[in-house]
Amino acid sequence: MSSENDKSVPVVIVGAGIVGCSLADELTARGWSDVTVLEQGPLAEPGGSTSHAPGLVFRTSPSRTLTAYATYTVEKFGSLQVDGRSCFLPVGGLELATTEERWSDLHRKAGLAASWGVQGELVGPARCAELWPMLDQERVLGGFHTPGDGLARATLACQAQIARARARGARFLERHTVTGVERADGRVTGVVTDRGTFPAAHVVSAAGFWGPVIGAMAGAEVPLLPLAHQYARTAPLPGLTSPPSAADPEAVRPILRHQDQDLYFREHLDADGGPCLGIGTYAHRPLPVDPFGVLPYDEAPVMPSSLPFTTEDFAPSWEECAALLPDLGHTTVADGFNGVFSFTPDGMPLLGESGALRGFWFAEAVWVTHSAGAARAVAEWMTDGRPSVDTHDCDVRRFEGGQRSPAYVRERGEQAFVEVYDVIHPLQPPERPRPLRVSPFHQRQRELGAYFLESGGWERPHWYEANAPLAEGLDLPERDAWSARHWSPIAAAEARATRERVAMFDMTPLRRLEVTGPGSLAFLQRMTTNQLDKRPGSVTYTLLLDGNGGVRSDLTAARLGPERWQIGANTPADLDWLTEHAPDGVQLRDITSGTCCVGVWGPLARDLVQPLTPADFSHEAFGFFKARETYVGCVPVTALRVSYVGELGWELYTTADLGLRLWDTLWEAGRELGVVAAGRSAFNSLRLEKGYRAWGADMSAEHDPYEAGVGFAVRMKKGDFVGRDALAARGETTRRLTCLTLDDPASMVMGGEPVYVDGFASGYVTSAAYGYAVGRCVAYAWLPAHAGPGTAVSVDYFGEKVPATVREEPLFDPEMAKIRR
Repeated sequence: MSSENDKSVPVVIVGAGIVGCSLADELTARGWSDVTVLEQGPLAEPGGSTSHAPGLVFRTSPSRTLTAYATYTVEKFGSLQVDGRSCFLPVGGLELATTEERWSDLHRKAGLAASWGVQGELVGPARCAELWPMLDQERVLGGFHTPGDGLARATLACQAQIARARARGARFLERHTVTGVERADGRVTGVVTDRGTFPAAHVVSAAGFWGPVIGAMAGAEVPLLPLAHQYARTAPLPGLTSPPSAADPEAVRPILRHQDQDLYFREHLDADGGPCLGIGTYAHRPLPVDPFGVLPYDEAPVMPSSLPFTTEDFAPSWEECAALLPDLGHTTVADGFNGVFSFTPDGMPLLGESGALRGFWFAEAVWVTHSAGAARAVAEWMTDGRPSVDTHDCDVRRFEGGQRSPAYVRERGEQAFVEVYDVIHPLQPPERPRPLRVSPFHQRQRELGAYFLESGGWERPHWYEANAPLAEGLDLPERDAWSARHWSPIAAAEARATRERVAMFDMTPLRRLEVTGPGSLAFLQRMTTNQLDKRPGSVTYTLLLDGNGGVRSDLTAARLGPERWQIGANTPADLDWLTEHAPDGVQLRDITSGTCCVGVWGPLARDLVQPLTPADFSHEAFGFFKARETYVGCVPVTALRVSYVGELGWELYTTADLGLRLWDTLWEAGRELGVVAAGRSAFNSLRLEKGYRAWGADMSAEHDPYEAGVGFAVRMKKGDFVGRDALAARGETTRRLTCLTLDDPASMVMGGEPVYVDGFASGYVTSAAYGYAVGRCVAYAWLPAHAGPGTAVSVDYFGEKVPATVREEPLFDPEMAKIRR
């Protein structure tokens, strides 16, 4: 967050589409009245995606964050009117299944809806036909009906919010084309237009698919790809006539999705008031658009975001439409267009302050569905320093290096378009471009038959086929088709080898920061929660909190010298946060790309490492949570005695050029001990058995340390630190991150499922994996604080209530004897 958060500072928002108007409304509602919104087109119809958006709001998403944004959008727009017309029509939503795979996925989606608090029900073909009488019921296996979903009238919502924001002092200036962004000393200072310059302490790019153009003016890369998406309207359809009792004749039937054929439908009234059908399709080839080449408003034949309709692309979809809705066989397409809107490499919005220019913010790649919620998040971020809903997976800074390259953005953006309605497994990696980021051990991992998944651009082994013989004869329960995807029984063998012998884990993708300079201790003491005033050679698990006491990240701080630290962090935002608050003399840099790490863990870890190093690795000389710089063979290493799997061992760090030599040295020495290379699948199982949290999955800035189970990393008596006052004033804990085990050893859950306590959906699973040492699935879930150990609960997995029990944690080695030997 910028320090320029005085309510009187000038703010300029670029773009008066639905996001810009929503943001102006949210900022002025919080007392920031000096807000100017610049729009290159007319306010009534700016010409961006808002002007042609069909307005469908299906709230339920695998992303809890996006579901929260959509829920707020429904609530807010439902409360707004213009001349007696509501800005939201609550006609409900209906998603259809015409294949067994989709029907199964709708059961999963119903579980997600229950987890995120969205009302919905699975319905049979007959009920689907009642909701949409035009349906060919014989083609439908069932549907998911969400009565609270509906249609957002985006341009009407813009008008309503413009009026509200203006009443609080905001000004909206149409026909102002932005031509430059002024800056000085690393901060934004103003916006230049063809009609003058506007000073600003904050500038927000809410320019939609023009985001990369505005970003370039500020020297900030924007990983966004505009793509054209086909939308058509039929000739009048008498069968769509609204009943006389309809509150609003524009639409009365649920918005409809036929995702098996990449289609969606909504009702419209044509120019003569006749009922017709709007049809959108994602089934066509990706149609990328260069945002720098989009025609200006007055030169566009219709509007900048509306391109000519390509009938040859729509033809296959029209056939599928008529198959699902036979009445369409008796009508025609009256008109259509290819509408431009925004995609990102991971399909998520781009929100937050730029890491390249302070005071320059993004509210980009936001669809109407999530518009009000995303705008509220950015407004909270600007005014309060944090959004109320966890936004780390929308943070514009999440992409780095090659992920921001135009080639990467285009390839991933096009893939995101193709997959927008696909059934996507939570572990499913993008197909291309890969590999992008690899550790120095990558060649050895390939030789061992690594099965790679991808995260953050990194190729990450999940298991190794070379270990297949170790899995023979293991007594493991059979998995269902969903949980068996991207899993192998080899993971069980690798977990067992870690518990019984020793394993090598590639920990290179773990983000590493270097902090140096006079005052670094005082700085880190102020920024984090734990006591770091220890001798060099100490390692401390600590937390970064925000001002409200929320866990914005967790860190491992190794003090390597009086004023030299290696910090294990999570995201690029951690470096930005620390850099923003660093005093003069303290330097920070990300050293991840130039270094690598092998985790050596297991009861024989010392037997493996000790003969290779001149240092004493005994427990007495090299205790738990200690660090040492030494050698392993010919390789200089920084050794940290820490463990994320609950076994004796070390993380061994070296420079990238020496990484392969480090791997080979350890591998050759470990052969006689039965060393194995182990992947992330085993790793996740081991860490859950031990109760170790994963930031971003199990906890976030929405949670304080005590309810998240990491209160041990807080030292309230050490002195002041960010978030301390909020923790001191916290009330009674009403929820906790809770350990569960499924009662049936053959049952599995994956994460995101609702958890029922006393018959009511009371929380959701954050992480889950089969615990091979405990013989059943282990899950962590946010539940009411009263659900203590022994409480019987159930987890909804694809519509089946799976019995589970709250357990004391950790499940494995609670005495810590294995780690501390």
